[in-house]
Amino acid sequence: MTNVTQCPEPTVRCSERLKTKGFPIGSTRRQGADDGNRAVLRAQHLRAGPYVTLTEANASFEARPLNFRRNEQSSPAYLRLNPKHKVPLLIVDGEPLTENPAIQIWIARNFPRARLLPSDPWQELEAISILSWCASGIHPFLSRLNSPPKVCDLPGAEEGVIRAAKHLLFENYKLADDLLAGREFFFDHFTAADAHFFWCLRRGAQLGAEASEFPNCIAHFERIKQRPSVQKLLAYEKAVQAQFAEAA
Repeated sequence: MTNVTQCPEPTVRCSERLKTKGFPIGSTRRQGADDGNRAVLRAQHLRAGPYVTLTEANASFEARPLNFRRNEQSSPAYLRLNPKHKVPLLIVDGEPLTENPAIQIWIARNFPRARLLPSDPWQELEAISILSWCASGIHPFLSRLNSPPKVCDLPGAEEGVIRAAKHLLFENYKLADDLLAGREFFFDHFTAADAHFFWCLRRGAQLGAEASEFPNCIAHFERIKQRPSVQKLLAYEKAVQAQFAEAA
């Protein structure tokens, strides 16, 4: 997702009916509708995740970049929204929601016609399990590749941190490769789980950990990359990077 700053995933702000750039505060209604929601995304580097699933849902949204090179994720204005100084963040009627799995569940429940989670109750839980696995079982190793000193800042430790992170990352890729054997998606149609795993593979490749040893993962990645929602994301991402480069 051509990374310039190697920042985390997008922040998402959403209000139920956003007519202008202001957000309604104090509304008690948090349940959306397939044709009623408008979202605003903040991020420096919009990978898959909420941008793709909101696009898949045909939600009306406006993307606003968050510049990590300027440390905007730690600015007082952003910290008032999310003291974790992390992304993503979803705000619905003035109420914040953090963490990718929770945000993806909110999108899926509020745009049911997009079928972003399976309709079968057990498979829905399996999809949420994959979302959680991407967030807590795969993403931490990508973070170690991105910034080894945050794991160990001893002189000469970086190579060992990267080697261990790649080994554990590839263990997870092997599990996904087995799940995807003979399948186009994790389930019988595209879901949020496919979007999140696409981001994991792309981020890994950007950090020098390509999944070339795992043919089912690669086939899945290429398949998801061709979706119109992802192509829209990539075009937007390119424009944002050009904008930030010009402002640097």
